[in-house]
Amino acid sequence: MTILITGSNGLLGQKLIHLLEQDDDIHLIATAHRQPASPFKKTEFIELDITNKEQIEEVIRSTKPDVLINTAAMTNVDQCETQKEKCWLTNVTAVQYLSESCAKSNVHLIHLSTDFIFDGTYGPLDEDAKPSPVNYYGESKLASEKIVQQSTSPWCIIRTVLVYGISADMSRSNIILWVKKSLEDGKNIQVVDDQWRTPTLAEDLALGCSLAAKKKAEGIYNISGEDFITPYTMAIETAKFFNLDHSLIKLTDSTQFKQPAIRPLKTGFIIEKAKTQLGYAPHSFREGLAVIKSQLPKN
Repeated sequence: MTILITGSNGLLGQKLIHLLEQDDDIHLIATAHRQPASPFKKTEFIELDITNKEQIEEVIRSTKPDVLINTAAMTNVDQCETQKEKCWLTNVTAVQYLSESCAKSNVHLIHLSTDFIFDGTYGPLDEDAKPSPVNYYGESKLASEKIVQQSTSPWCIIRTVLVYGISADMSRSNIILWVKKSLEDGKNIQVVDDQWRTPTLAEDLALGCSLAAKKKAEGIYNISGEDFITPYTMAIETAKFFNLDHSLIKLTDSTQFKQPAIRPLKTGFIIEKAKTQLGYAPHSFREGLAVIKSQLPKN
């Protein structure tokens, strides 16, 4: 089986490559707009700008993948709000190009989406919940879902929630690393307790994507963790796990932060479909912290 991954330099892309390189039955092709920070073991790399329709068509035509996993996206929620044209080009127009090219070559398209397509009025949500985004990032991701669903080639949409993990270049932080670094530096931090999520370890998301690819799953699947918790709880658990001073963590709520993009208050996912149909089994949040600890540079 030949699998092509877009956005291979991102957190999920890196974890997918690490996981799929262990399978000798898979020919892996990684694409991104720039060379990776470190060379792959046996993965073929091709530079690709997913906003360039001709490039996409040429890469898919020449590599003939069985499955394409689209992990590329503009995911900074506030930047999407302030840079709407760039957001739409990356999250919607590019998906239109990918979908059309996959249809021409009968490639099975797996597309990554988000809990931010929902308005946050309730959760956890199953795959049949009605989308109603409250920010531009969510609007763009919902629009891309609709494009994929109209494709004439086989498709699968994987929705996920608040992904955390460690990437090779460590260029982007996440709530776990931010809390750990802040407390190690003795800083007081404010963390909201009115947003509910089912945070997702990047390795678990990669596992869900690989299972969907190997089974050529079709339809919509929720892939996340199962712990339904708030960022404040995540921060406290992180402090306790790394033996840091959790008294530096101050509880607050969303009204205290002025951000360009509104965040949905309550999302999180029910993942029974993925567990039953794909054999997906995520780590608990505490187990996820242990995975991160094992990957941190040793002092």
